Amino acid sequence: MTLLPKIEAAGCGCDTLESTSLISIDEALTRIARSVRPIDQTEDVPLAAARGRALATPLCAAAPVPPFDNSAMDGYAIDTASLTGNGPWHLSVTARVAAGQVAAASVGVGTAAQIFTGAPMPKGADSVVMQEDVQRSDGGIVVSRKVAPGTHVRLAGGDMAAGDIVVRAGRPLTARDIAVCAAAGAATVTVRRPVRAALLVTGDEVNQAGASRGQAGIWDVNTPMLTAALAAAGITLERIETGKDNRADLARQLATLADGMDLIVTTGGISVGEEDHVKPALVGLGAATVFSGVAIKPGKPVSFGHLGQTHWLGLPGNPLSAFVTWQLFGTALCRALAGDTPTPASRRHVVLAQAMHHRPGRCELRLARITGFDGLGREVAQFAQETHSGRVADLPDSDGVILIPTEADILAQGALVEFQPFCDR
Repeated sequence: MTLLPKIEAAGCGCDTLESTSLISIDEALTRIARSVRPIDQTEDVPLAAARGRALATPLCAAAPVPPFDNSAMDGYAIDTASLTGNGPWHLSVTARVAAGQVAAASVGVGTAAQIFTGAPMPKGADSVVMQEDVQRSDGGIVVSRKVAPGTHVRLAGGDMAAGDIVVRAGRPLTARDIAVCAAAGAATVTVRRPVRAALLVTGDEVNQAGASRGQAGIWDVNTPMLTAALAAAGITLERIETGKDNRADLARQLATLADGMDLIVTTGGISVGEEDHVKPALVGLGAATVFSGVAIKPGKPVSFGHLGQTHWLGLPGNPLSAFVTWQLFGTALCRALAGDTPTPASRRHVVLAQAMHHRPGRCELRLARITGFDGLGREVAQFAQETHSGRVADLPDSDGVILIPTEADILAQGALVEFQPFCDR
């Protein structure tokens, strides 16, 4: 076996900033976690309808699981005290117990009960011999090998003890969690109400996908892309609007959208050009900025703040930038709104399939696909040769992004880099 040294990587290096106004990825995530006000309204929903909902309170087991000692196999329940001296041992079968039944008779020395998987252990029995390991004889069985007490027995409470916390608060429930909740005896669960959100996609050039467009028009990628992404995150998207590049009109739209919403997501208009009006419109409405700009490529202008009681996430207008920054910061924001406890980033180290060239200055997030493992069992990532913030054709074949450190110019084939998988739950 080959032992690999512990990886002591410096991370993406985006804390080495090209501008003092930019912050690192991890600092942006920390600010989101610190400044988000989780939704406090809750509701009880049937367990079968709870997929994707965030648990509001820890779920505890209502009773021991399993509730009684039971057989893990089809076979014969015995008292191992019967197996004294040298075998084989002849035991009389005095009872039969199937799942859902209670044995009518106890088991003592010299006797056995035929038992089926999941059936309660009869009184006096402390072990189960598999049916394949016995020989049947008239009215009994022959056991040729000794078995230890507890063999093939599932003990009461072996999976969960009464009162155990089995699913933590804040966790969006998956089918796995729902299985645990059901085993713990929960018919309903208390969850936070869904996040209420509005989406505002800006740009004079944006036209509905598939619609006619002028010589300077483009099809709208961000609206359908982010509508799907917000739905996948369990968010109730109550308003979807497009906005033109006009500061006064955007201010009116934003003020209206903020009414009753937990979150506004915007795309475009957050850079520093003369036609970038979203941030100035928000400032004019009295919005508070938590951060404005992160030292990454693509997605440097991404911003976060509050307009009154409403959270605001400003994504860049280029669709790849919008998608990547939603993956990095939007999903973290959704978890924070649901009251989820902050957890370490899901990044992991992978090996480069080929050499890489990078222009130093910002941490680059380059689309990548996991293609297998190298001879040491490490994941290998194939990646795009360049990052273009407006190109999305490679997204379907990408599993996530690799994080190229700020200061790196050339990374050799086989170098270790961090990989951030996409979240598509």
